[in-house]
Amino acid sequence: MKTSRIKFVSFFLIAGFAFLFIYNVIFRSVVRLLPESGTSFLSTESLTGWKSVVSAMLYPIKIVLVGPMLPLLNLPDPPPPFLVIGLAFYWTILALVIHYFIGKIKRSQLKT
Repeated sequence: MKTSRIKFVSFFLIAGFAFLFIYNVIFRSVVRLLPESGTSFLSTESLTGWKSVVSAMLYPIKIVLVGPMLPLLNLPDPPPPFLVIGLAFYWTILALVIHYFIGKIKRSQLKT
């Protein structure tokens, strides 16, 4: 099944924002997409039990999704649309690269 670039990027953006929102709701107890300025985005409060284990397992995903954007997230008081637009731009590039490699893998499998 072939997925267009636009559909893939749209799904990637929706999934990325949903991941951040759900992560913040469950592990940070904050109903926000992005944390308040001044709080560390990668760290969480001291977690107990299953939250600590799941948070440790999701940490690499969070590093890939948000790691390169940390300089923007640590600005003193950026306007909220600035951060959302920055994340969307970075994730669009990331989604296009992933889509390219998936297509390349599928093409090489069809040749053999």
